[in-house]
Amino acid sequence: MTLYDFSVALPDGTPTTLEPYRGKVLLIVNVASRCGKTPQYAGLEELYRKYHDRGFSVLAFPCNQFGQQEPGSAEEIATFCSVNYQISFPLFAKVDVNGDESSPLWEFLKLKQPGLLGTTAIKWNFTKFLVSRSGEVLTRYGSQTTPEEIEVDIIAQLDAPPTLT
Repeated sequence: MTLYDFSVALPDGTPTTLEPYRGKVLLIVNVASRCGKTPQYAGLEELYRKYHDRGFSVLAFPCNQFGQQEPGSAEEIATFCSVNYQISFPLFAKVDVNGDESSPLWEFLKLKQPGLLGTTAIKWNFTKFLVSRSGEVLTRYGSQTTPEEIEVDIIAQLDAPPTLT
């Protein structure tokens, strides 16, 4: 299975895949509206606006597993993101990233890029995965790593010669 084969849901629950993002450099992030890391939305949006035309996208997956910091409905999350951060990148339906109900996409991401000392569990909100244009999961960044610190890696991927997918 490739990254593009996984079923994910739009905020309204409609199933879809990541196929529309094939050929793009992606930053896949678990997000939360009531977290100390929530201001990272601003940096994610800045990166998205800056590099979207070059084939980059942020894909945000709200998650309520860490301190119950994303308790809202899909509509409340979307409103929060719009009003507070003018988010224009894609938001998907709320997911679990750990445990028995963990999203298969997130299980795939964790398998491809384990965390510190080979652990697979996501430790907190705003964990990020950088994905190449060919769908390779390249790097995992913890919640302490800001979007601004990832920019150089995103540029390197955008400037890399295309590979066969």
